[in-house]
Amino acid sequence: MMTRLVGIDVARALALFGMIIVNFKLVMGVKEDDSALYFITSLLEGRASALFVILAGVGLGFMANSSEQRQRISFVRWQICKRAIALFLIGLAYSPIWPADILRFYGLYFLIAACVITFSNRALLWICAGLVINFVLLLSLFNYDQGWNWDSLVYKDMWSAQGMFRHLFFNGFHPVFPWAAFLVFGIWLARQPLLEKSFQYAVCKWALMIFVVTETTLWLLRNWLVPDVVNNEVGELGVLLSSQMMPPLPTYMVSASCSAALVLIACIWIAQKWYQNSVLKRLAQVGKLSLTFYVAHVLIGMGILEELNMLGGQTTETALFCAAIFCLMAILVSAIWLAKYKAGPLETVFRVLTR
Repeated sequence: MMTRLVGIDVARALALFGMIIVNFKLVMGVKEDDSALYFITSLLEGRASALFVILAGVGLGFMANSSEQRQRISFVRWQICKRAIALFLIGLAYSPIWPADILRFYGLYFLIAACVITFSNRALLWICAGLVINFVLLLSLFNYDQGWNWDSLVYKDMWSAQGMFRHLFFNGFHPVFPWAAFLVFGIWLARQPLLEKSFQYAVCKWALMIFVVTETTLWLLRNWLVPDVVNNEVGELGVLLSSQMMPPLPTYMVSASCSAALVLIACIWIAQKWYQNSVLKRLAQVGKLSLTFYVAHVLIGMGILEELNMLGGQTTETALFCAAIFCLMAILVSAIWLAKYKAGPLETVFRVLTR
């Protein structure tokens, strides 16, 4: 169990670092270009946050699995619901500062988790498929662009009842349909023999194969159907033949799930091999304080960037350099903090609120 938890904390740290890079690129106004660095950092968009949600599901799955043996599942459901309410309210209060915040969506994912936490493995996978398919149905019935100003990434009627509902469940940054499928998939993963070599090999084999087939097929179709012509109709076709996170089509959900599974298994395998490695220990410490650093990268990190007048017109290299500095500081701060305390400041507050 210990190596599994270390591996998961390391994966959580990597997911956090990926989200910091993506968000710093966004707020620093990095323009799209043909450089290899831009392409590499763009691969993190929607992937790091998907891994973050899946890891949350894994954590809930572990909690339920250990409690089922004590016949305390009703207590676990209540704990998950309390966490859901706290996350939703914190995220809602936080969203005026950071509109792309994921915490308010987490609250709704957790409510779904409280309902399905005892479902069978097969039922969990069917729920994942249902959430993805329901989004496709919603996409065919409603206007995905409604409420959005895509030039500024501002959601115009966010604080109206209709706009809030639409944003949370359909066309926000991380809507319940289909993003909650990531959390449910994480619960399913938590029930699997994550430490067994045969399972690790099978996951890596299938995840890598599905990922490569999906991305290669999409790339070939894009180059065949939308070669060099640029207009609105072709642009929409290009979106349908992509695995970008907005809109979160089934291709994105499958691709992001596979990449997340590969990273998670790799982290667990590395933790099994080099459990005492100092780098792994430092990364695992960051993973334990992920909530604190997630909030801090906006309030502190972006706050400093604003003071330095760096919110806009920056290069990929500059954004990546600033993100790297913040990540290094997170490693240093987490080591100092956990030398004195058992949990991070926001993690402690969150536990008190949901006790």
